[in-house]
Amino acid sequence: MNKLHLGCGKRYLEGYTHIDLADFPHIDYKSSIDDLSMLKNNSIDLIYASHCFEYFDQEEAKTVLHEWRRVLKKNGVLRLAVPDFEKLIKVYKISNNLKNILGPIFGKWNLNDTKNIYHKTIYDRRLLTNLLENNGFHNVVDWDWKKVFINHPDYDDHSQAYYPHMDKENGILISLNLECKKF
Repeated sequence: MNKLHLGCGKRYLEGYTHIDLADFPHIDYKSSIDDLSMLKNNSIDLIYASHCFEYFDQEEAKTVLHEWRRVLKKNGVLRLAVPDFEKLIKVYKISNNLKNILGPIFGKWNLNDTKNIYHKTIYDRRLLTNLLENNGFHNVVDWDWKKVFINHPDYDDHSQAYYPHMDKENGILISLNLECKKF
């Protein structure tokens, strides 16, 4: 099975091809995740992208999805995780502290110690589902990180982000985890 881990940064998933602008030993292709020109059409079974899609604005997102769709096989799976606006509003209402949601909403990633980039958009379930369905994907459903990473028990990324931090038993999952298939 051909699997991509896009925007992986320092995180490594065994069995995946890793693509990121960051410079880590496990990165297979140092490239922006919207440029998969090194890959053939219809060659990938699964794309996993956690908390990197929101760095593209709404118009750019369509182009990114077009590129990801190009490399996915028919019925290939796109598994996304993005900050969940609805859950972040809930966190704000509970905590009454804007600092608890600024990071997930605006993001900040230091690109090669020279430049910071920030999130350009935020999603809720309806907006992301519509975007996916209007760009050649179907069967949009939730995915559970506990099941997906069952064979990777030490793996941790933002798809598992909770408020309060690390309270996976009683906290609020602030990541919107959706997967879909290519038509």
